[in-house]
Amino acid sequence: MSNFGKLHPALQHHIVNSLGWKELRPLQELSIGPLLERHHSLLIAPTAGGKTESAIFPLLSRMLSEEWTGLSILYICPLKALLNNLQERLEYYLGLVGRTCAVWHGDITQSGRHQILRTMPDCLLTTPESLEAMLVSRKVEHRQFFASLRAVVVDEIHAFAGDDRGWHLLFVLERIARLAPAEPQRVGLSATVGNPDQLLDWFAGHCTGTKTAVVAPSKGIAAPEIQIDYVGSLENAALVISALHRGEKRLVFCDSRSRVEQIAALLRERQIETYLSHSSLSVDQRRLAEAAFSQASNCVIVATSTLELGIDVGNLDRIIQIDCPNTVASFLQRIGRTGRRPGTRRNCLFLATSLPALHRTMALVALWEAGYVEPISAPATPFHILTQQLLALILQETGLGIHGLKDWLGRIPFVRDIAPEEVKRLFEHLESDGILANDQGVYGLGPKAETDYGYRYFSELLSVFTTPPVFMVLHGNQEVGTVDQDNFLSKADEPRFIGLAGRTWRVLHVDWKTRKAHVEPDGSGGKTRWMGGSPGLSFKLAQSIQQVAADETTPNHLSKRATEALKEIRDEFAWVRAGHTHLLPARERGRTEWWTFAGEQVNNTLAELVRHDCDIGADSDSLTVHLRVDLQSARDCIEKLRSLADSEITIQVDPNAESAFKFGELLPPKMHEQLISGRMIDMDRTRWILERPTVGSLSHNRAGIA
Repeated sequence: MSNFGKLHPALQHHIVNSLGWKELRPLQELSIGPLLERHHSLLIAPTAGGKTESAIFPLLSRMLSEEWTGLSILYICPLKALLNNLQERLEYYLGLVGRTCAVWHGDITQSGRHQILRTMPDCLLTTPESLEAMLVSRKVEHRQFFASLRAVVVDEIHAFAGDDRGWHLLFVLERIARLAPAEPQRVGLSATVGNPDQLLDWFAGHCTGTKTAVVAPSKGIAAPEIQIDYVGSLENAALVISALHRGEKRLVFCDSRSRVEQIAALLRERQIETYLSHSSLSVDQRRLAEAAFSQASNCVIVATSTLELGIDVGNLDRIIQIDCPNTVASFLQRIGRTGRRPGTRRNCLFLATSLPALHRTMALVALWEAGYVEPISAPATPFHILTQQLLALILQETGLGIHGLKDWLGRIPFVRDIAPEEVKRLFEHLESDGILANDQGVYGLGPKAETDYGYRYFSELLSVFTTPPVFMVLHGNQEVGTVDQDNFLSKADEPRFIGLAGRTWRVLHVDWKTRKAHVEPDGSGGKTRWMGGSPGLSFKLAQSIQQVAADETTPNHLSKRATEALKEIRDEFAWVRAGHTHLLPARERGRTEWWTFAGEQVNNTLAELVRHDCDIGADSDSLTVHLRVDLQSARDCIEKLRSLADSEITIQVDPNAESAFKFGELLPPKMHEQLISGRMIDMDRTRWILERPTVGSLSHNRAGIA
């Protein structure tokens, strides 16, 4: 008997007759067994691989066979727009078998929520933030609300797990599991990731029961059509888009809102029907654009990553990427939007607007061709999220003993491994600051918590993520760009320098409350065009950039213009050797560039070590550490760093950086330092880079290797 035959007969009937499906997709067939056997599962397939049905059909079968009643399934998404997009489809599937579905998120009216509480749907579509609001709300009897819960589906789990929102999700699920009649089955849906077993272990490794990762087979999927073109400017990109593929539906990805607006305006000037989607637009405006686009046939929609996740905008003909995303995973998500109709193939046209962007694009495509996809790793040491959860638990339970934190969350390895004395120190610190009040061993919220977070029934406490972890960089009143907050987390005893927009800037003042950094140009001269101005790159992508420069072959997929531009890039990087780091004299006298090709995090770590252990001024970008000394002094510094034992390598934390993470200001000093240093340091890769042989060029034109 096929796996399909294991489904409840009523569901089989509707799949064949109501939906008219002749067969299930591979992932849908493979997921039936593990989910019917109640395994905690991770289901992995490219975009449009049928992941939603892969989870819902087996769970609906269990619902019918085991006669579940009440709220049985939570379906969690990272975006409200994705929930709205799924609502109609899931309502239809559940309705076929006489069951109900509802949506609850921040845009749902009070009357809509009352209706849900009165009727209790079988499946609820929601977000982690809305779930936490239910747990602490006086209007929701949370023990009764979750008393029938049997399964939790987390869609786009890779979008959660790579940042602190994943920890928040994990903690909230753990609190809900305590209220359910038994351990709810966990089902994660993910695009292709590089470490499925580790992602599943993070998601459900601490849960009782069997865990299974189900990966859709790639056999039989046609290779996508990829082309890389060099156009040199955004204006030329718009010209190419307007001239190519007329009569087709094209989705153009840009990785900033300002560029979305720019290219949309340029396309409209050329009489191209153009729509926009980015996070600064209102929800209504985005919905109107996405709805209009889904109905059109000869048009373009220009978007940031808001359309990277599985929001349906109809059948697309073409994906066009301006420059390149930062990860192979994003590229796979985007290319998966095409090739859904029979007889069509997935495709992507890259339009590089600068030589560095072309270089990064070739490096990214090289990683993809090698079969690499980034592993998803949860950020280290989320003490600030744990502290927020402590306060939320006190609200939920109207008081908590000192052992309550581990009683509720202690199965999760991060919490389990915190020493009891550290938990006690956290409670005592919060009490001394007025955040907690102790009444005979039962902790409630103190006067400072009421003052700081009590507005609108602690909405500020429940808003875990309000701003991205970036700083706006200002020269006078002019915005230069944005940089990651990691540039400012370490303690700076000397003037700090950052690279941005192709120049070096001296940091005058860092305002943590407004997340702004005020700078002035470094008077000693500007950087070359290859430095700064790009978003932080991963270790693997930076290493691939080095490999592209050092290689002598011409990659596939290049247009004639891109092939010519590649020659210019390799002339610029004629000194690069694969597997080495490189010391070059900078254009400014008495300065040295250490080209590591190690990515943002490792280079931040190396720059901090240079400042702390060698007492040398340094800053970094994703490819280079910039030392404010001559070539010989730089060599001596690197040799000193190589001699350090790992135990001797430390990062000093800026004491003024406590608001870098929301709720980080609540932590005891030691815990706060662990939080920041845990996010800054990648010791394994830092040590690997230090062990690479270093070669150097003696001339400013980098004409040869010494």
